[in-house]
Amino acid sequence: MVERTERVEQLLNFTRALISGKPGNPLIDKYKSYIDTVNHTETMVVLDILIKEGMPVETVKEWVPKILNVFYNSLISYEWEPPSKEHFLYYLMEENRELDKILDEIKGISKEAFKNDDVELFGKLRELLTGLVTYELHYIKKENILFPYIEKAFEGHRCLSVMWSFHDDYRAGLKVLDNLLEEPLKNKQEISREIGKLFFVLKPIIFREEQIVFPVALNAIPQKDWDEMLNQSHNVGWCYITPPSQKSDNIKGGEAILHSDIIDLETGLLVPNQIKWILNTIPVDMTYIDENDEVKFFSNGEHKIFHRSKAVIGRTVQNCHPPESVYMVEEILDAFKSGKRNVADFWITMKGRFVYIRYFAVRNENGEYKGTLEVSQDITDIKKLEGQKRLLDWE
Repeated sequence: MVERTERVEQLLNFTRALISGKPGNPLIDKYKSYIDTVNHTETMVVLDILIKEGMPVETVKEWVPKILNVFYNSLISYEWEPPSKEHFLYYLMEENRELDKILDEIKGISKEAFKNDDVELFGKLRELLTGLVTYELHYIKKENILFPYIEKAFEGHRCLSVMWSFHDDYRAGLKVLDNLLEEPLKNKQEISREIGKLFFVLKPIIFREEQIVFPVALNAIPQKDWDEMLNQSHNVGWCYITPPSQKSDNIKGGEAILHSDIIDLETGLLVPNQIKWILNTIPVDMTYIDENDEVKFFSNGEHKIFHRSKAVIGRTVQNCHPPESVYMVEEILDAFKSGKRNVADFWITMKGRFVYIRYFAVRNENGEYKGTLEVSQDITDIKKLEGQKRLLDWE
């Protein structure tokens, strides 16, 4: 339980009054003794209480920059001992130092590009900004590893949702910039504005991490948990730095990941277990065979229609069907491989249920055949739908 001290109450009075629209300078003078000595824990507790009391996250997010600007001098002057090498937070901070270098480079190149209308420099700028996508790994580690441990160890954690929202601003900003930089000379003003917005997101997040969240986490989370967090980080990956060595072969505090690398799906970054959970959640049966007709994968969710076991992995699809239907399988595969067809549809009634079975040719970016995906779905209830349902109704 986070203690609501007299200092916290006074800081709350200040923030509530500021948010309500009262003039800032008189408020700062009135609460100066508390503002000048505010620390990281008190800052998190104050923001947490605002949210706990019902203030919308959007409102707190809007005022966080102004509140932390007032608290800045005290927070920056607070000396905390950063963790040494081999600690999870140490490597997060190393990522930040590398990000600082990239941001400095972006700042310099953008200045020259705008000054000279240099298309080549705008190309370099776009390359650097595209490289910032890798920094997504930093936020994934925070959101999926650090934040859950803070939530278990520190009761005043609700304001982490505000930080997460700023992460999303960074993600959205990169997408906007990538589109604008397709025609840089035409979009100069918008590019300049969006780069400024991106800097005003990234730089303050670093400050909030290292002067508020990290010291709170270091004090609150038991020492035994930090090795677990470092090990789990290998499932996500690191950006811009040499990955740290793994502490132990046994990853605790979370489900085992099937592979240590994060997978770039072009429209998002996922670790293998996330892909598995998604595939098992989709309400269909899926089976994938590669270009050599070997079964490589089947989904294993609650919506199984056809029984399959792991023994089929590596088996040819022809051997997974009775002889009477092999000819149909071969016909579909031949049409897919030749490029004559991309989809084959079937529907059957099985045990009183209407089952829709579809085969899709899987092709790479060049249109080359890379396998077949079978998708089966029980659509009995879907066929019964009529009219519209535009409101949520759990019953």
